[in-house]
Amino acid sequence: MPAPILITSRQNPRIVAARQLAERKHRQQQGRFLVEGVKLLDLALRAGARPRVVFVCYQKLTPEAAGVLEHLQTAGAELLPVSPAVMEALAEREAAEGLLATFDLFEASPDELRFSGNDLVLLLDRLQDPGNLGTLIRTADAVGAAAVVLLEPCADPFDPKVVRGSMGSIFHVPLLRASDVAAALAALHGRGLRIAGADAHRGVDWGDGLWSGPVALVLGNEARGLSPDVIPHVDAWVRLPIPGQAESLNVAVAGGVLMYTWLREKKCVTRNT
Repeated sequence: MPAPILITSRQNPRIVAARQLAERKHRQQQGRFLVEGVKLLDLALRAGARPRVVFVCYQKLTPEAAGVLEHLQTAGAELLPVSPAVMEALAEREAAEGLLATFDLFEASPDELRFSGNDLVLLLDRLQDPGNLGTLIRTADAVGAAAVVLLEPCADPFDPKVVRGSMGSIFHVPLLRASDVAAALAALHGRGLRIAGADAHRGVDWGDGLWSGPVALVLGNEARGLSPDVIPHVDAWVRLPIPGQAESLNVAVAGGVLMYTWLREKKCVTRNT
């Protein structure tokens, strides 16, 4: 098989299509998203994700990236060599390490979820900030959450900022998206999950007494909190004490604290059974 021809023009159709993946509409049209960064690519491969196209700039390739490149090729990815100028056009980061790859968009099915009886599902109500979403997906993965459910319209989990912020967790924790809020929450109730809504001004501090059994923790929009169509489905409210002067906490910070509160409670229950 002849070696791939080096791409030197930013106007090459393959390069144009790849650069368009920075926008959500083009990700949806192409059914793919772009991942850059050797560590993220390595984590994606370890999670079993299948790369489609790899853009490689041999002049910028680091030794670590060269090792990951071998694994990407072994996984069946198409290899496209590009010039340094083209790599700079593709990469969002200044140090692209000479390697980027595209992956197919993916989404878990509700039927794929398996609950053990004391699980946590993170339910995100129309979050808009990609940084918050990436951090929350990463934290959900860290505590061993069963799934992350995104109530639409929500920030795109395949936005480059979300992918970077998740530090590979987007490939680990099951992600689901739901446009029909009532149906989504009814499905969780049907699976035996209690819906716990986070609110700065009502509920039980730390969620004491609410973490036993399967729980879906709902976090609201950064500006508006929980939406009116979500509130009627909430079974219990949880809050974090704020003895200082701050009006509220960043949603990613609050969600992280509450998820680790759940994990601590879960471990205590496990030790006592």
